[in-house]
Amino acid sequence: MKAKVNKARTRTRAPAAPARHSAPLSVVILAAGEGKRMKSALPKVLQQVAGKALLQHVIDTAAALSPAAIQVVYGHGGEQVRAALAQERVSWTLQAQRLGTGHALQVAMPQVPDGHRVLVLYGDVPLIRAATLRELVALCGPRSMSLLTMSMPDPDGYGRIVRDARGRVRRIVEQKDASARERAIRECNTGVLAAPAGALRRWLTELKPDNAQGEYYLTDTIALAVRDRLAVTPLLLADAGEALGANDKAQLAQLEALWRSRVARELMLAGVTLVDPARVDVRGSLVCGSDVLIDVNTVFEGHVRLGDRVRIGPGCVVRDSEIDAGTQVHAHCVIEQARIGADCQIGPFARFRPTATLGRAVHIGNFVEVKNSSMADGSKANHLAYVGDADVGGRVNIGAGTIIANYDGANKHRTRIADDVHTGSNSVLVAPITVGAGATIAAGSTVTAEVPAGKLTVARARQVTVENWRRPVKPGR
Repeated sequence: MKAKVNKARTRTRAPAAPARHSAPLSVVILAAGEGKRMKSALPKVLQQVAGKALLQHVIDTAAALSPAAIQVVYGHGGEQVRAALAQERVSWTLQAQRLGTGHALQVAMPQVPDGHRVLVLYGDVPLIRAATLRELVALCGPRSMSLLTMSMPDPDGYGRIVRDARGRVRRIVEQKDASARERAIRECNTGVLAAPAGALRRWLTELKPDNAQGEYYLTDTIALAVRDRLAVTPLLLADAGEALGANDKAQLAQLEALWRSRVARELMLAGVTLVDPARVDVRGSLVCGSDVLIDVNTVFEGHVRLGDRVRIGPGCVVRDSEIDAGTQVHAHCVIEQARIGADCQIGPFARFRPTATLGRAVHIGNFVEVKNSSMADGSKANHLAYVGDADVGGRVNIGAGTIIANYDGANKHRTRIADDVHTGSNSVLVAPITVGAGATIAAGSTVTAEVPAGKLTVARARQVTVENWRRPVKPGR
């Protein structure tokens, strides 16, 4: 599913620039939901979009606002949630009984000073942008609250925004409590709002569970604000996808598609060529130079940087790596925590494990694995080789089938190969070993001692032909 990312925002009225208020901001993220429809042992807010937990997305966006505090209200699977996000600088508040969104915010409010503004977010709504929230918070002041709304062609399941004849927001009515006329309204509540803490605290104490679900609705605070003559300023989203949440795996996939579409659009607007924008997954950050081309079914995880003119072939996975200008990565390569220099040729079907480092114009071919090794400028390993725990000099040719045997069953050992070395096909270099500059190792050799520079080293059994030998014959033949 594709979605256009539109940075424009619309309001129901068009005042002059909104007043800016300097009161500190407290963010409260409601994340206590169980998520039964996910049919998973994992709490809903730990389900992932773009390789990151839903709640992690929301925390990261909240942190971009530089608030005075971020508070997460948790409930179902609470210890699992806290353990998964233990590194985050947030305060945790337990909602032991889940009595509705109003109740969830009520248990968080003791930690919020009266002089703050409160921004309410949701742990399963991961795509909302920091820019949207900045605009929403700017509309909130000592005598005003702001409300994020969206227009839905099919509003089924959402609370409706009820306005008066002058277009002012009067209240929010939940679907189950709405009349037929109210259900026809297309403007819906996202649940995201900003309000002055002192007034919000007072309204929360007035909530009553006299509704179809028997819960304390946070949405009822809107009518209380109207009663107290506080301005309720709606901010209508141009892109409703920002406010979508996920209650089941189908909706989770919808969020993934929206994220993929958003990131693909940003990459293309920055000049990156995507052969098919629907088949590129960015699960982290991707920084690209000019004239980069990315083919289909590629996955980028963690922090990845691609230099100018880099080409990534189909079916590749690149994780926490840097690839310099002019390098071509052919199909179906896996690159993890690697540093690849300029003008290299990689793959197809090559694998880089942490921490591989290549110099300039290095060739790594099909079914070659490089792990915790460096290869200097102009070196090649074109076929069926394993380079592990090695320091390889420049212009070295690693022959087909060559392996560096770095592991003795208990410990890893390092190999050092100087410049201009050639290893013949099907060689084994048993670490720890040093190979001198310009040395040649004959095909089929198993080398266990130092190889002198500039010489041919042969380490294999002499070929013998046994006369009059017969191959064993199976019984009955």
